[in-house]
Amino acid sequence: MNPAPMRTADDSFNLAWHCLGRQAEERGDSTALILCDGPDAFRSWTYAELDQMVRRLAGGLTASGLVKRDRVMIRAANDIDFVLAFFATTAIGCVAQPASALLTAEEALALAADSGAAAVFLGDATAGESRLFSNLRVFDRQDTLRLAAEGAPALYAPTAADDPAYLVFTSGSTAEPKGVLHAHRVVIGRRPMARDWLGLSEDDVVLHAGNINWTYALGVGVLDPFACGATGVLYAGPRDLSVWPKLIERRRATIFAAVPSLYRQILKYGDPSTIDLSSLRHGVCAGEALSPELLAQWREATGTWLYEALGMSEISTYISCRPGEPIRPGSPGRPQTGRRIAVLPIDGGTEPLPPGQVGLLAVHRSDPGLMLGYWNRPAEEAAAFRGEWFVGGDLAEFDDDGWIWHRGRNDDLMNAFGYRVSPLEVEKVLSTHPDIADAAVAERKVANGVSVIAAFVVVKPDRAADEGALFAHCAEHLAAYKRPRAIMFVSEIARTANGKVSRKALPQLI
Repeated sequence: MNPAPMRTADDSFNLAWHCLGRQAEERGDSTALILCDGPDAFRSWTYAELDQMVRRLAGGLTASGLVKRDRVMIRAANDIDFVLAFFATTAIGCVAQPASALLTAEEALALAADSGAAAVFLGDATAGESRLFSNLRVFDRQDTLRLAAEGAPALYAPTAADDPAYLVFTSGSTAEPKGVLHAHRVVIGRRPMARDWLGLSEDDVVLHAGNINWTYALGVGVLDPFACGATGVLYAGPRDLSVWPKLIERRRATIFAAVPSLYRQILKYGDPSTIDLSSLRHGVCAGEALSPELLAQWREATGTWLYEALGMSEISTYISCRPGEPIRPGSPGRPQTGRRIAVLPIDGGTEPLPPGQVGLLAVHRSDPGLMLGYWNRPAEEAAAFRGEWFVGGDLAEFDDDGWIWHRGRNDDLMNAFGYRVSPLEVEKVLSTHPDIADAAVAERKVANGVSVIAAFVVVKPDRAADEGALFAHCAEHLAAYKRPRAIMFVSEIARTANGKVSRKALPQLI
C-alpha cells in the first residue's frame, strides 16, 4: 500500500479528503471505483490508488498556477479523467465545474464565461475544443493521466466546511442556466439520503446508470459510495439498454440507480428475467415520478423494490422511501431523518400548512446539504428564500402520516429523462431561426408515463414549414436532452393578458 496521505488541519473539512484521503487511511486496499466499458470489460482502482493519483494531479494543478476558489470546468464523460479532475480540483480548494460532454461547444463556452473559469479539463470526446478555450488553462486527457502518474503529490487543502467545492449549472426561471454552488460540507449533508434512501454501507456496490456530470450520478454514483467506503460503478461504454442487467450480474451490484424511464426501458429491452440479479438488494430512482404501474412491473420481473426520492440540484434528494419499510405507491416518501421540511402557502408566508393542503415544498436554511447560493444571481437567490426556508418550486402536500404527495411544479420547468430544462432556453434558440415568427415550448405527454419536449412554432408568412431544418438548428445549439422531440406548426401562440406564453393552452399531443 502507498504511504498514508496527510490529514487536513483538525479545524478544516475537505470533500476530497473525506471521500478519498480518509478512506485511503482506513480502507486503502478496498475497491473504490469500477469503470465498465462493457459487461465483461472493466477497470478498477482502490482507495489508496485513487488517493495517490488525485494528489499527484492536484500537485500538477497547483504548479500550473491555479489558486484556491478558481473555477475549473470539467468537460469529460464517464471515465477516470473526470473522477481525477473533480477530486483533484476540490482537493486544492478550487471549485470543480462539471459540464456535460453532451453540451454543444457554444453552451460550454457560455457556462465558462458565466463562471469565470480559469481552466478546463477536456476528455476524448471534447478534445477538439481546446482552441475554443484558448483563454483558459487547458488540460486534455493525456495531461490529466500524465500528471496523475508523475506529479509531485499535494496535501489536501485545509478548506473550511462552508468553502465552495463545486458549481453545477441547472435550468431555472430564465433563458440562461444558473449556477448552483455547493460547499465541501455537502458530503455531510448527504448522510441522511445514504441512510434513509440508499441504505448504504461499506459492503455495497453501487451501479449508477447516469452521466457523472449530472448531480444525481455524481452524488449517488461517486460521492456517497466513497464517503461510506463502498464501491461505485459507472458505465463508460456504448449506450445499450440491455447492458444494465448484465452489469448488475457481472459486477455483483447491490444497489442500482437510474431514472424511472430507464427502468421502464430495461423491462422492455433488457429482459432481466434471464439474468442473475441475486446480488441486487434494491433499485433507487429519482429525477422523474415513479408510477405505481412501473413499480409493480419491476417488482414482478426482478423480485426487488424500487425506492423513489424527490430532490433538486440545490440539495439533491431530501424526501425518499426507505429500504425495508413499506412503500406507498405514488408517493416519493417522507422527509429524510434530520431534514426540516415544510409545505408553505403558494402566495407567500412562512407558516407551514397542515396536512392535506397543497403548497410549495421548502427546506430549512440550516440543512448542510443545501447550496451556498446561486452563482452571481443575487435576485434569484433572494427570491428563492422566505425567511429561513428555501423554496424550490415543487408543489406537494403532506398526508396525516407524514408522507409527501407531489403535485407538480409551480413553474414551467420541463423534465427530459430526469434533466430539468427551461422552456425559455429552448425558445431562445428557436427564435434565432430565420423562418420563425414566434415559438413556444412545453412538456407534453405522449404515452403513459412518457413525456417529451414539444415545440409549437409560427412560421413567417413568406417562409415554408421545414421540420427538418428546425431539428437541425436545435441540434447545432442545444444539448441533445434539451432538444424538442416533436414540432407542431400552429397559426398563433396562446398568451396570457400580460403577454406571457400560456403553456397549458398549447395543444396536447395525445
